Amino acid sequence: MKTGIQAFLWLLCIFFSYKIYDSINKPINFNEVKYNRYYDVIDRLKEIRTAQIAYKDVNGVYSNNFDSLVNFIDNGIFTLLEKRDSSYLEYDRVYRIDMLKEIVVIDTLGFVSVKDSLFKDNTSYKEMNKIPIKGIDTIFEIDARIIMINDYKAPVFEVKVSKNIVLFDQDEDLLKLENETISIEGVNGPEIVLGSLNEVSTNGNWPKIFDAKRE
Repeated sequence: MKTGIQAFLWLLCIFFSYKIYDSINKPINFNEVKYNRYYDVIDRLKEIRTAQIAYKDVNGVYSNNFDSLVNFIDNGIFTLLEKRDSSYLEYDRVYRIDMLKEIVVIDTLGFVSVKDSLFKDNTSYKEMNKIPIKGIDTIFEIDARIIMINDYKAPVFEVKVSKNIVLFDQDEDLLKLENETISIEGVNGPEIVLGSLNEVSTNGNWPKIFDAKRE
């Protein structure tokens, strides 16, 4: 009887020791997975931002789908321009004298492909729509539109993915807390977002730590 009680107590000790260990390590493991995956997702979003800015420079608006964005990278051309100040004398009929006129001269220097300029031999842009995480067969949500700001038509875009997708296989309680994050050191809200459909922005909702080189 005594031996049975001792064995039971040992089992209880082992069980509670495991629970304590698990309660300490589960958040640590969650954060490690979270940061690694966030880095991968944000790196991909930065590629999309580079492509979107180039697309707008050439077309005047942002792309609202990945097919047109990839096609632009494959086939788009940048025109290389040089702006320089110049001046010349022009006879003024009012004052009856030659007056100096200042102008800006724009010279076309040549052309370069968007692909060579932005990505060179890197072909990862062809899959920029995909969430770069093993086990996930999902693409980013993308949208673009024109909004009015003080009577000015401003192109905007937004690309996003839910944290529930990025952390699909993680602890539900920890994921719920992560979705409620409000912190200058965290990715706020339930999504990782690049750009905005409500204001002119090409920034993401992630902190500066994700803009630093990964260790």
